[in-house]
Amino acid sequence: MQGKPDMSQLILLYKLKDGVTASDFENWVRTTDYPAMRGLERVRSLTTYRTEKLLMGEGDPSVQYVEVFDIQDLDGFTSEDMPGETVQNIMGQFMGLAEAPQFIICEEVK
Repeated sequence: MQGKPDMSQLILLYKLKDGVTASDFENWVRTTDYPAMRGLERVRSLTTYRTEKLLMGEGDPSVQYVEVFDIQDLDGFTSEDMPGETVQNIMGQFMGLAEAPQFIICEEVK
C-alpha cells in the first residue's frame, strides 16, 4: 500500500443497561477498555464522552455515552483486529454493559 491509509472515524452511541452504574462503567473504560483498544496499532485515538444535556430543547440526550475512534486502515481493523482476541474480549464485556449500541462509520467531509 502506498502512502498513509485514510483515517476513518467509528462513533458509538449508547445507553447503559439497567443495573449498570455510571461509576462502574467509567471505571471499566479507564482500566480495561482504554488500555486494550488504545493498544491496537490501527486505533490512533479513542475517547469516551458522557453526555450531559441538550444545548437546545427540552429533555435528555437520546444516549448516555458517545465514543469516537480514529482508525487508520479501517479495512485492516475490520478484517484483522475485530476478529482478534483483544477486540472480541472487550466487545464481549462491552455488550454486557451497553444497551443497543449503534456503531457508525464516518468519513470527514473535505
